[in-house]
Amino acid sequence: MTRVVLVHGIAQQVKGAETLLADWYPALCDGLALASGPRPERHEVAMAFYGDLFRPAGHRGLGVPDLDASDVEEGLETDLLLGWWHAAAQQEPRVTGPEATTRLRTPYAVQRALNALSHSAFFAGLSERLMIASARQVRRYFTEPDLRARVQDRLARTVTADTEVVVAHSLGTVVAYETLCAHAEWPGLHLVTLGSPLAVPRLVLDRLLPPPAPHPRWPAPVTRWTNIADRADAVALTKSLAPAFDPRITDLLVHNGSQAHDVRPYLTARETGAAVAEALT
Repeated sequence: MTRVVLVHGIAQQVKGAETLLADWYPALCDGLALASGPRPERHEVAMAFYGDLFRPAGHRGLGVPDLDASDVEEGLETDLLLGWWHAAAQQEPRVTGPEATTRLRTPYAVQRALNALSHSAFFAGLSERLMIASARQVRRYFTEPDLRARVQDRLARTVTADTEVVVAHSLGTVVAYETLCAHAEWPGLHLVTLGSPLAVPRLVLDRLLPPPAPHPRWPAPVTRWTNIADRADAVALTKSLAPAFDPRITDLLVHNGSQAHDVRPYLTARETGAAVAEALT
């Protein structure tokens, strides 16, 4: 019986469902404990894992192909990196902000963005090629229909008739939203989105399926939707989803410390625990 389904975000291609659950499940239980909520048994929680779909065939790099600024594609990949740079610079004093003259879509601007992001809390410790690979995963999800369908199928095969809540993080919130919209026949469940980029115009919102015009669709199986973001989260560029999607969404802010986009502090937050507890009771 799968009562809770978890959906991960980008850069998980060399992990697996059990590896991620080893981190996610204790953090989820900590958040529930703070909210005085019921703790689901380990076998009642499942990870909708799709990271392997982004894992390339063997090569000389260590897990990620050799990439540099010249490999960043014009369009979505460049725009994502520059958007993350702008957001990180606004929130973190140690991240040098872009100047007007460097906002051109050139390898030089991209290189400056990568250099600046390497000093941000979110990207600390990530190599340049890992940052590029993260932006590339988002671009591939939106531009490769077969890959998009396979990712969503992983979630669709994880949700069961017993599922009461879907908890999704980062790109996983996009996967969860689109998959839930495609399955109106599923029983009612709660949706909890963490660090979501869903409402970011042009980069994400305008690329959703079904198309958001004239306004985004409410996923039919969702009976309650709670969205949680850290004010300093550079990926969740637009913190509140209700204005773009539906006023029924409950938008909450939390403080995750130095790792604003990390899923673990999101899960241990009392606000997350309360949202999940409501679904389980």
